[in-house]
Amino acid sequence: TAILFGEDVAFGGVFRTSQNLREEFGSQRVFNTPLSENGIAGMAIGYASVGGTAIGEIQFADYIFPAIDQIVNEMAKFRYRSGNQWSCGGVTLRTPCGAVGHGGLYHSQSPEAYLCHTPGLVVVMPRGPRCAKGLLLSSLRCKDPVIFLEPKILYRSAVEEVPDADYEIPLGKAEIMQKGTDVTIVGWGAQLRRLQLACDLASKEGISCELIDLRTLLPWDSETIIRSAKKTGKLIVSHEAPITCGFGAEVAATLQQECFFHLEAPIQRVAGYDTPFPLVAEKYYLPDETKNLDAIRKVMELAK
Repeated sequence: TAILFGEDVAFGGVFRTSQNLREEFGSQRVFNTPLSENGIAGMAIGYASVGGTAIGEIQFADYIFPAIDQIVNEMAKFRYRSGNQWSCGGVTLRTPCGAVGHGGLYHSQSPEAYLCHTPGLVVVMPRGPRCAKGLLLSSLRCKDPVIFLEPKILYRSAVEEVPDADYEIPLGKAEIMQKGTDVTIVGWGAQLRRLQLACDLASKEGISCELIDLRTLLPWDSETIIRSAKKTGKLIVSHEAPITCGFGAEVAATLQQECFFHLEAPIQRVAGYDTPFPLVAEKYYLPDETKNLDAIRKVMELAK
């Protein structure tokens, strides 16, 4: 019952993520839509509400905002308003997000915080191909509507061995990518590549970093982060999106509440600036490994 639809998906999409699917599954199951994000979301809700699996693609996450009314006021509330008599849990909306090196204002944004303020949704952002497959299969089978954010820079830069077999990665569960004892570092999506570089640089200075990928932002795995922060006594959370009201603020607030007497230094947020995404100044805007290494050094110094 699964169908895939969106702007240009029939010929493979702008990033070729649906290439050859129309030839394999037919034009009744893989097809283009008009340039209407609101229509794509509305169609997904309708199809899923009668038992289908709707995989809608919003061509760029920057353009998800015209669909916000359907996502927030219909999709997210569909089950709740009926007292669990019906749902549209068969919806997965895929959308490329984040910086890509040349996207500028309208093809570089990371809107996860807007979406995570919506009870009833599941919000997912993988860090690479292996993770993406497992999380996507879990999303397609989830009983709640899922917004699946795909960091577009990974389409061309991430290379991993991905099993052919069917496998799922559980939603709502973070992954400890690297164990450490001195500082907990939390991120998601493409930011994990920068954070891994920062951890590698810190290790050369004798600092042991515990690196955690949230993977699912709503609901997020606070328990794993809390356990880690209580062990290390220090926390850094980093993301591409602007710092003010970014999802890192939710992580920081929760950890401050739950781990206050275990923290040895103030929680640090390393994020994008509170400006529209700059084209020519992208490398200065992004919270790269150098900025995160500075934050690591800072919490270590403050903890002395």
